[in-house]
Amino acid sequence: MNRERIYDIILSPVITEKATLGSEHNQVTFRVARDATKPEIKKAVETLFDVKVDGVNTLQQKGKVKRFRGHLGKRSDYKKAIVRLADGQTIDVTTGL
Repeated sequence: MNRERIYDIILSPVITEKATLGSEHNQVTFRVARDATKPEIKKAVETLFDVKVDGVNTLQQKGKVKRFRGHLGKRSDYKKAIVRLADGQTIDVTTGL
């Protein structure tokens, strides 16, 4: 896997209340490319952050239907990955790469 593909897989960290609760269990949540597979996500996280990944869980998040000034719109669908790190490993998502 080339370097450009690695940067295309991991789009951004998810900073929500539920995602930060996962950090107590050595989990970090990322927004990833919709065509990314679990082995690709694992390899990308291990390469970018220099950590050991135990497991990857993914889910497809469907976009919500929203209204803005009376017009109906839809947020786009996206994919999330919950990455479980090995014991003693950490990722600080508040700092950039």
